[in-house]
Amino acid sequence: MSVGAPGAEDTVFRIIMAISICHMLNDTMQSLIPALYPMIKESYALDFTQIGLLGFVFQVTASLLQPLVGMYTDKRPLPYSLAAGMASTLTGLVLLAYAHSYWMLLLGAGVVGLGSSIFHPEASRVARLASGGRHGLAQALFQVGGNFGTAIGPLLAAFIVLPRGQESVAWFAVIALVGMTILWRVGRWYADHRRTNAKRPVAIPQILMSRNRVLFSIAVLAVLVFSKHLYMTSLSSYYTFYVIERFGVSVQQAQILLFVFLGAVAVGTIAGGPMSDWFGTKFVIWFSILGALPFTLALPYAGYTLTIVLTVVIGFVLASAFSAIVVFAQELVPGRVGMIAGLFFGLAFGVGGIGAAVLGVIADSQGIEFVYTICSYLPLLGLLTIFLPAIGKGKRHALKATA
Repeated sequence: MSVGAPGAEDTVFRIIMAISICHMLNDTMQSLIPALYPMIKESYALDFTQIGLLGFVFQVTASLLQPLVGMYTDKRPLPYSLAAGMASTLTGLVLLAYAHSYWMLLLGAGVVGLGSSIFHPEASRVARLASGGRHGLAQALFQVGGNFGTAIGPLLAAFIVLPRGQESVAWFAVIALVGMTILWRVGRWYADHRRTNAKRPVAIPQILMSRNRVLFSIAVLAVLVFSKHLYMTSLSSYYTFYVIERFGVSVQQAQILLFVFLGAVAVGTIAGGPMSDWFGTKFVIWFSILGALPFTLALPYAGYTLTIVLTVVIGFVLASAFSAIVVFAQELVPGRVGMIAGLFFGLAFGVGGIGAAVLGVIADSQGIEFVYTICSYLPLLGLLTIFLPAIGKGKRHALKATA
């Protein structure tokens, strides 16, 4: 990869794709944690509450630190922190592979979460820097790498880790080393880009609305992230248990079904980027969250085949929202790319972590099927999109305005 720094107006696809690939590698390793739940639940005689706590430690370690990392790097960018975050993920994997107690599992999950908190804000910033103004597309390409990684993790767990045991998790250290190498090169591009554009004036668009209006809009976006990610957590963390209990499939079959769902999430994410750039981020937020409601309401009552179909549709529709929400928020708060990325990635991880713990308690007390009944109403919160300001209208609106 050439590391020459282009002008700010260029879309640097090689950098966006490098970041996306590393996001895939990063989230492949991270997705091993929920993919391992059925195995470690049996091996360590854990209940659903302890499984939920494991997810809580991983997700919250990431969520609490991501906004802080983003705020710091907005003022003092750290190009080589990307490779450092991958190194933390590598360390956490080794701890998980050789853990011999529940507390060591918690420590390993926490270190993997730390790597995520370092990686995501700066990686999102690099994607935006390389976007050439195509922010929705760049954010979606960056995000889809993570979605593919999350989808691949269960398959690797099903065909490598489950047959060979917990210690085979250490094999994925090779993936981390590959990611660190790529991210070091990306860090060089990032540093060169900053030097090349150091004296170039930065045009920060002005948003003509009050501070309270901006804060209210950020709060609405946060609630929308909550609804989306809590529902997605119910599937990513407990879908395997649901299909095993309800339909009697094997653990390996359940992991394959989880892969199918996560694959649909990946496709939906990449579709959401061009949709955001063309139709506008607000339209995509409407479509993505509220549009999933009929399918989530039907899921608890569906048979085996229809369950697979519904989860594919739900994954595709819901997934298009996140990159649109991040870009919309970055337009609301210009000049705070890292903080906004850290805030919303952190919120997503936090909701996932707390949601995993709470849903685990509910599953223990009321049953796993009850979880999907109560979660099916979460997309109703998409109605709050009506309170968002009329920005982020996309190229289609701009062309109509100039016609």
